[in-house]
Amino acid sequence: MNTLKQRKTTPSLVAEILRNAILHGELKGGEQLRQAEIAEQFGMSRIPVREALRQLEAEGLVTFAPHRGATVSILSAKEVREIYEIRMLLEIGAMRFALPCLTEKDLLKAEKVIEQIDREENSSKWTELNWKFHSTLYSAADRPRLMAMINNLHTNVAPYMRIYLSLMNYQRKSQEEHRQILEACKKKDESAAIEAIEKHLSTARELLVDYLDQKAQMQKAKERDK
Repeated sequence: MNTLKQRKTTPSLVAEILRNAILHGELKGGEQLRQAEIAEQFGMSRIPVREALRQLEAEGLVTFAPHRGATVSILSAKEVREIYEIRMLLEIGAMRFALPCLTEKDLLKAEKVIEQIDREENSSKWTELNWKFHSTLYSAADRPRLMAMINNLHTNVAPYMRIYLSLMNYQRKSQEEHRQILEACKKKDESAAIEAIEKHLSTARELLVDYLDQKAQMQKAKERDK
């Protein structure tokens, strides 16, 4: 029984460590994830490593390609745009379900997360706290499958969120939008809450899409100059 339990938890542990390394920027987009090296580092066989990588593939953080194996995923501007469009649909739905059920305790918890973000100086922590804020509000909907889908999409773009929150100085603007969402929730104003979420996600989407478009153009220019 203990052996079976260990076999079940080991891939999850490896996946968690690799996931954190990707989300915190320690593993960069396009970087190869060699199973033999990872297995040696963790002191285990390749089987749990392969399972962990497949788990991360399902989350959109890892890509498998012929003759290259596993690499950290790189999203195009088009893919990021689509992810944010899907997020908008799902998060507006989650807010509609959650709003009538939000308690004073939920609202106070969300407010404390905003205050925690204000104090946090580590940009790698911002994405975690950003999800904590949104999930605190959406959890009141009591729709676990919907929450899992939204969480997966948050995870897909989390490495890029760190870029625009830190490099683009978007942190202050993001916090203003968080407060607008929370204020609408306190008033139980559905239309204002939805409008605030749409604005929040649209702004982030356009910033990221522009950043990735510019990065792709620069890469093409470099290749032409070679």
